[in-house]
Amino acid sequence: MTEFKQSLHRDLPESTVWGFEGSYPGPTIEVLSGERVFVKWINDLPMKHLLPIDHTVHGAHVNVPEVRTVIHLHGASVEAESDGYPEAWFTKGNAQVGPHFSKEIYRYDNFMSACTLWYHDHTLGITRLNVYAGLAGFYLIRDQRERELNFPQGRFDIPLIIQDKSFNEDGSLFYPKQPKKPVPGLETSVVSAFLGNTILVNGKVWPFFNVEPRKYRFRMLNGSNTRFYRLKLDSGQYFYQIGTDGGLMEKPIGVKEIVLAPAERAEVIIDFTNLEGKRIVMTNDAPYPFPDGLLADAATVGDVMEFRVILPLSGIDTSVIPSFMVPFPKRSVQAASTFRFLSLIDKTDSYGRELMLLDNKDWDAPITENPKVGQTEVWYLLNLTPEAHPIHLHLVDLQLIDRRTFNVEKYKKEGILEYTGPAISPEPQERGRKDTVIAYAQQVTRIIMKFGPYTGLYVWHCHILEHEDYVMMRPFQVIP
Repeated sequence: MTEFKQSLHRDLPESTVWGFEGSYPGPTIEVLSGERVFVKWINDLPMKHLLPIDHTVHGAHVNVPEVRTVIHLHGASVEAESDGYPEAWFTKGNAQVGPHFSKEIYRYDNFMSACTLWYHDHTLGITRLNVYAGLAGFYLIRDQRERELNFPQGRFDIPLIIQDKSFNEDGSLFYPKQPKKPVPGLETSVVSAFLGNTILVNGKVWPFFNVEPRKYRFRMLNGSNTRFYRLKLDSGQYFYQIGTDGGLMEKPIGVKEIVLAPAERAEVIIDFTNLEGKRIVMTNDAPYPFPDGLLADAATVGDVMEFRVILPLSGIDTSVIPSFMVPFPKRSVQAASTFRFLSLIDKTDSYGRELMLLDNKDWDAPITENPKVGQTEVWYLLNLTPEAHPIHLHLVDLQLIDRRTFNVEKYKKEGILEYTGPAISPEPQERGRKDTVIAYAQQVTRIIMKFGPYTGLYVWHCHILEHEDYVMMRPFQVIP
């Protein structure tokens, strides 16, 4: 991990960013399912942070080093010591390490089926800054079944990390030093949402991509801090979705739009056959807060990228969109041994700033979720806040059961869960293996997962990074 200058658009001065191996985004790592891989993540960053740090945030107080890193392989099931626990951070040359730092070289067993994962920083109190500075990259697991399905492959299989940023006139990254209501006496302050005014794909501002008139596979990742995306093609074409966070779906679905909350992935095939000479723009119209925010300049940035069908066909396109991909065994609620009711709440802190909490507990409160290894649990996520939160659990792949509206005020006053509507089934594009699920405002979102195969300390949190840092994250302990 180093600091360097990179051109993000030809009309912008070079920007100072952070990245891996001198690249933002970091290199795409590809492995085979079942192939054990060891990675040493090396912090070679400067001692001074690129962005304004808020020392009132837990984990980022003045007595800890300003620049710290720890890398989490998002969506992977890995041993606890290699998961990137937020307090397992390390500084340049490992001169200082966090209280949970235990090893320099991480082990990834990669026993999952073919899927699109990503790696990113996960340091307590500054995740939003480190990821925004550029510490993120793709990690793809491949397997034999995926090869047999004859998807577009090689140079026709493209990962796309979609992020938003804002820039100062000199090309440097802009990140606010204060919330909209400044806190007297505080130099920097965490904000409850960051929405950049510029969209980047794979580290380029509003790029175009030259394609052949054939099918392409795109692995789309929302790598933004806060922004949701509702992606469409201005040609009116379908996306043929073939995968979710955790890999391939049972059957492909044709959809006109793809919704991605921060950290969610969708694998799609776009067919450019017979579209020679066309220019197709992928657009975004997701408001913030999602889905009921006001569609305003501050809330949405309309264009994402453009596909230009101008390359000659290099060979006959023999790739297919199969009718069936992999079986998807649904987990049975009857198999669950534990049911947990966990609330998502917002408060204000002593400075009048928004403070987000899981189950009304701070990061440092005693651990209350202690699933046993091999145990299946159902979690009821009760969203008492006025906005949607993408909830991510480390270690496990989860399935979304349903969502249901409930009487929020009654629950707040009396602690009684009273449903006000019928159960809402998952959207077709959510029916697969997930690691991040949207908990919509004033709804109960039910998820089911089996814990294991590893034991140890992991975390669950909102993946709006501004919320995660302050302080919508909790540890959980998988016990023998």
